[in-house]
Amino acid sequence: MNRRDSLKALGLTAISAGVVLEACKPGKEPVVAAAGADGEATPGRQEFEVERDKKLNSWKFFTEHEMATITLLADIIIPKDDKSGSASDAKVPDFIEFIVKDMPGHQTPMRGGLKWLDMQCLTRYQKTFKEASSAQQIEMVDDIAYPAKVKPGMQQGVSFFSLMRNLTASGFFTTEIGVKDLGYVGNVPNRWEGVPADVLKQYGMEGV
Repeated sequence: MNRRDSLKALGLTAISAGVVLEACKPGKEPVVAAAGADGEATPGRQEFEVERDKKLNSWKFFTEHEMATITLLADIIIPKDDKSGSASDAKVPDFIEFIVKDMPGHQTPMRGGLKWLDMQCLTRYQKTFKEASSAQQIEMVDDIAYPAKVKPGMQQGVSFFSLMRNLTASGFFTTEIGVKDLGYVGNVPNRWEGVPADVLKQYGMEGV
């Protein structure tokens, strides 16, 4: 099942501002290049930003089992295909680990959702989500991936999966892999080739 096209529509509106939460504080001169975790200069970062990231990266929130489950879910949401890599190829699980520490309000919904998912799978398959077969994992995901078709008793799973999908899309489409997957080029100086053909076709203006 290919969910990539729908994710582009849903995920781009969910780009998280969590990676950069603090603006320049009055009275503090900007630092052109602060030292990163490896001691090398990090252009565009202030010292307090680098120190904050180092502190967040110095400890783990998710257990190994939880991270394995998150990786499976992320790759179901954005699988590898002939166009680009998967969510895990883009290190989305690491992004999610960082975000829940950066934005602690996500910690309880994520951990609670992962436990809910395992309990559901244990009841259905006598296995956790991680240990279930690929077909069983997809069957479970299909029951919580579509809010408009939610079955009674599955609302918590739908809420969890919506959060998981938003975090996955946010992480993926802000990486080099994700940007290339979208085909985004950005502004190129002194170069204009007109409105793209697919956009003209979308608005019925091919011959204009």
